[in-house]
Amino acid sequence: MPNPLRRHLLLAAGASLVGFPALADGVRLPRMTEGPFYPPASWRTRRSDWDADLTAVSEAGSRRARGEHLALELVVADARGRTIDGAEVEIWQCDAFGAYRHPHVDAVPGRFDEAFQGFGEARTGSDGTGRFRTIRPTPYPGRTPHIHLRLRHPGFGELTSQLFVDGDAGNERDFLWRRLSAAERVALAMKLEPATDAGLRWRARHLVVVGT
Repeated sequence: MPNPLRRHLLLAAGASLVGFPALADGVRLPRMTEGPFYPPASWRTRRSDWDADLTAVSEAGSRRARGEHLALELVVADARGRTIDGAEVEIWQCDAFGAYRHPHVDAVPGRFDEAFQGFGEARTGSDGTGRFRTIRPTPYPGRTPHIHLRLRHPGFGELTSQLFVDGDAGNERDFLWRRLSAAERVALAMKLEPATDAGLRWRARHLVVVGT
């Protein structure tokens, strides 16, 4: 008997996706460590400001996060190119000072960006896209610039990985990047393009291929 959940997922998937070379290669998003700075939900409930715009925090008033602002679109699809609606997408990263938002990180004034949210969440729409406003990732001691990523959906469960900046000089020195195959690097490397929107420096539209 067919799995009713899987059937629902496939019927809800959008039109075939085009324009992403990685999709033709069938490279699914590699699983990677979440690292030590994933902010637990129990800690996040103390604040309500965890939306998809990481460059603004209610406590900071009208101030915007430091760094080069990035419009990030993550398109979630299966290996056959069908976009997935209703996937939960979480991202987290350090700020322009290299500081994460986490209960084990001391919020020392002047050593972190009070206007940077650090963590954000979105849900994919009918086109499979989750949209964020954040900053171009910056180096963390011992690591190349990267953004942590976690996906959830009944059709594929939970998947954690990391996104890198395509062509960044620090990638080849990063111990996690060096472990990846050439195909996996394609799946994880965001291609940043200059943005024309006011207040933005970069745009990126990146495909995330998952198993269902």
